[in-house]
Amino acid sequence: MPLRAPKGFIDETDPRVCQIGHPAPPWLINYADLMTELVCFFVIMYAAAAALNKQMIKSAGEINQSKNPNVSAEVTKEGLKITLKETNDVGLFQSGSAELTPEMQKIITSIVPELQKNLKDHDLIVEGHTDNVPIHNDLYLNNWELSSARATNVVDYLAKDHGLPAPQLAATGYGENRPKVPNTTPENRRVNRRIVFLVRNGRSEGAPPKPSEAEAKALKPGEGGEEGGEPPSAVAEEGEGKEVGTIDGVGVRGFVDDMLSKIKGK
Repeated sequence: MPLRAPKGFIDETDPRVCQIGHPAPPWLINYADLMTELVCFFVIMYAAAAALNKQMIKSAGEINQSKNPNVSAEVTKEGLKITLKETNDVGLFQSGSAELTPEMQKIITSIVPELQKNLKDHDLIVEGHTDNVPIHNDLYLNNWELSSARATNVVDYLAKDHGLPAPQLAATGYGENRPKVPNTTPENRRVNRRIVFLVRNGRSEGAPPKPSEAEAKALKPGEGGEEGGEPPSAVAEEGEGKEVGTIDGVGVRGFVDDMLSKIKGK
């Protein structure tokens, strides 16, 4: 005998009510799918907001507002990316050389204040890129060695001349292997010859803890201070340390994946 529905409720004999053992009404599938997508949307929005760094966004704006044709900046999922590029008037390096020219030093010096603002809790990776024109001289066997030497010289200049903390600096060279545009014209090859500063979200595993103000004052040259610290490290592997930000100590990417897996499990 069917139970009488309480006041205001639909009677269980109503055809709109799904009976036990019968399939759910078709509209419920779309409704459940919509609710799942909304949850995923807000989780991703929360993760993205946590990953974005306000100081990085501000620094990117300051650099772009300077309207220096040799410098551009953007904030990506990896962090703050500052690109030094060649123009018709100013080249970054002499052909086949890794020595910093006075023009290059001037360009680097112009972005040092923004780099310093972002190195409090982040690491800096300097990337060297070349075009695909083969090189073979007494110093470098190929473009890979040339790009690595250029990035290393930039890191050395930042540490020695501008006092950036060496344990938070690294240099890596990609040669001609990561072109922005095809190396089909002289203009395109000029675009691909560049130096990229990547202020990465988060700190690398095994990075030394930041010394307190009292410890920093007590350090002497040769004991980890700016004038005698560890030499800049080199990034050995391309995929190492690619986590994008943290939420309560959990990587954003891992956080989102974990939340999505829990939603799908339900």
